[in-house]
Amino acid sequence: MSRDHRISTRVAIVGASSLRGKELKLVLEERNFPTTEIVLLDESIVAGTLTEAAGEPTFIRALDEDSFEGIRAAFFAGVSASTEANWASAQRAGATVVDLTGTLAATGRAATWIPSLAQVLPPLFRTNADSAASGSAQPALYSSPASPVIIACTLAAGLSRFSPQRVILLFFPPVSERDQAGIDELEIQTTNLLSFRPTEQAIFDVQVAFNLLSSYGESSKSSLEETRAAIARDVAQFLAGRAPIPAIQLVQAPVFYGYAFAAYAEFASAPPPGQLESALRNLGVKIAAAGDPAPTNVSVAGESEIQLAEIKPDPNIAGGVWLWGVADNLRLAATNAVRIAEELTASAKSAS
Repeated sequence: MSRDHRISTRVAIVGASSLRGKELKLVLEERNFPTTEIVLLDESIVAGTLTEAAGEPTFIRALDEDSFEGIRAAFFAGVSASTEANWASAQRAGATVVDLTGTLAATGRAATWIPSLAQVLPPLFRTNADSAASGSAQPALYSSPASPVIIACTLAAGLSRFSPQRVILLFFPPVSERDQAGIDELEIQTTNLLSFRPTEQAIFDVQVAFNLLSSYGESSKSSLEETRAAIARDVAQFLAGRAPIPAIQLVQAPVFYGYAFAAYAEFASAPPPGQLESALRNLGVKIAAAGDPAPTNVSVAGESEIQLAEIKPDPNIAGGVWLWGVADNLRLAATNAVRIAEELTASAKSAS
């Protein structure tokens, strides 16, 4: 790696036109991430789009062989195909890769990192500083997981000290998990149904508006079961026997943003709710006080943490408790990715 790469503070966002890419740019700016330039990259079809970064006008650039020259960190926030096609080029150019698409974790090339859980579940991989110390010429690859993975692992980590007999999570994913196309389809479906017109179903191949779904239509490019399997796989790989692995189910909800969930935990003898809440607060979870309203998809918009309602005991199961929570799906994932880069920056400074 050249000296220029070592001292560069430029970062790149691949998939800058996606909802994740846009949110990532906002988080980098709001957290004052130390960078001299945020380079916005995407497929050629959206290249040339005028936008702004750090308050200055800029353009989204097309991906090419030289896109990562002089880049310190490259965030992949678009589609899996783009990540697969370009991650190696970024690494060869000397950039640290932080993948938000799940592509590199699914293929075993990158390990998942959730910095907020480091105190209870330390990372199981080498950082860039470790790689440099061992003589590795390539920066390490990092995977920043999807919001439901962060939620599931956080709840499992917080509850683990109380030895739950079982943990069950029911997620209600928003359509924004399918990027802008999902947003547009729900909006059009809602408008058409209220106007008694046929619904558009190009993305989900089924009516999402005014509905709850356990599956998509046969022509949908990805199934709800595939999404569930990917979440369950990533959760199991991250927890790696260090915390109870929750059972996970998904029901598609007709909402635009916000990942809502209901969780059930059962213990041989239920600990006081205050102890459970304290354990989760220590991991950065925000919990409503007694009498305060429960979080909603609307109330968590723009918030970076997982938010829970007051934990309630089950009325029929002596050792059972229920948790209701919501997180801004785009903000939670983007914040975790930026925290990874912040941790790496701090490590590099302490090692120099």
